[in-house]
Amino acid sequence: MTPDTYGFLSLVPPLLAVVLAIATRQVYISLLAGIVAGQMVLGGSVIDVFLSTLQRFVGVFEDPGNTRTILFSCLVGALIVLMQKSGGVAGFIDWVQKIIARKSAEGATKQVQLLAWATGILVFVESSISVLTVGTLFRPLFDNMKISREKLAYIADSSSAPVCILLPLNAWGAFIMGLLATQGESNPLGMFVQSMAYAFYPIVALLLVPLVIWFGWDFSGMQMADARVQAGGPVISAGGVAMTGTELTETLPEAETPKRAVNMLLPIVSMVLLMPTFLAITGWEAALSLNPTGSSWDLFITALGQGSGSTSVLAAVTGALTLSIIAYRAQGLMNLREMSELTLKGLSAMLPLALLMLFAFAISSLCKELGTGTYVASYAADYLVGWLGPALIFLVSGFIAFSTGTSWGTFAIMVPIALPVATALGIDPAIGLAAALGGGVFGDHCSPISDTTILASMAAATDHIDHVRTQLPYALIGGGIAILGYIVLAVVG
Repeated sequence: MTPDTYGFLSLVPPLLAVVLAIATRQVYISLLAGIVAGQMVLGGSVIDVFLSTLQRFVGVFEDPGNTRTILFSCLVGALIVLMQKSGGVAGFIDWVQKIIARKSAEGATKQVQLLAWATGILVFVESSISVLTVGTLFRPLFDNMKISREKLAYIADSSSAPVCILLPLNAWGAFIMGLLATQGESNPLGMFVQSMAYAFYPIVALLLVPLVIWFGWDFSGMQMADARVQAGGPVISAGGVAMTGTELTETLPEAETPKRAVNMLLPIVSMVLLMPTFLAITGWEAALSLNPTGSSWDLFITALGQGSGSTSVLAAVTGALTLSIIAYRAQGLMNLREMSELTLKGLSAMLPLALLMLFAFAISSLCKELGTGTYVASYAADYLVGWLGPALIFLVSGFIAFSTGTSWGTFAIMVPIALPVATALGIDPAIGLAAALGGGVFGDHCSPISDTTILASMAAATDHIDHVRTQLPYALIGGGIAILGYIVLAVVG
């Protein structure tokens, strides 16, 4: 059977997982049900479905990129625990509190939220690292200042993927430029940079956060969440379950440990600097083969587009972890045995995330085998005409990302479609690329089975469905503005 044989049945696994996740608030069970349903669509006896479901999970690790992603997510947990124990997080919190102490209560509340948003932008190495950093660093401040964890999850989620898609020197940029290269694009970096001007949804989503913070533009769901904690209620809604491990919330420095913000800034800054460095290293050989007579700068730029994003992120996190261990040992804060135990503690705290990513990758690979994205894209291709072209590319991309829970998988499907379609319609290919990429981020923000959305819930230690429900109105506003922008852009030429 070819993927297109399954037709509408290819939509059953992701849609079932989404509906069950919203109805039951049980993300693990919902994803598992979607995977089992997909294996049933593929056919076979009950025993075949059982065995093939198990093999689906095993197959996740056959993709080195998936394995690296799960590994670096776990290592980020180790890094966070070490930063907390070193006094770095406490030093950062003290520094923030000194700044906001001079403000009124309302001004301080706004300032700490804006600082969380700015931190998410500065940590643009990879969306997962950005989300984890913002969530774990600012959760104590948000709790102390009676700002809902739902608001923290929204800020972390909406300042991660949008900034990653707007800056090329990270894992996202490397992946997208690799896709462009496979389409025969001679200057992937140039095309990517050109598309940024038309990335309406990422731009709106990123700018909407400070506007929401400053003017208090909260919808009813977010208003209720903030009112709950401001009235002294629980940080989690009634019936909700916090998606986190206590290791990431209860690791405190010793009383005599000095509080130094530099012990938190060192690993974060090193990650930001190491990311493009390893992108260039992993892509250097390919750059030489493509441009053997180029200058060093040209080779460096080419290498950034040819480098391995997952390898570079894993290397950057590992390098930051290594530097932190050396720095903390040199300061006499911890011995090697303590740091080894803390590293294992941080790794174990991220096991729920690793399991969720395993499920998310499994259902993503299943959707690929069933041809879910290809079916949706081919079905909508007949309607990609004239002035509706970019807007429909955005919508199709958004639906695929919503259904499959992966923006990267959506990019892999839609980039090869969007570029030739845009050219055929007489539209700048950079606009088609921007619509495909923006739609992927939009669908990711709306989907309860998205790995990034799940990660934001974990980082903020809030209930996952509460995060999806409170974030959805803002995502829909951004999506509506993006669609209108693409229609206007196409009409005016």
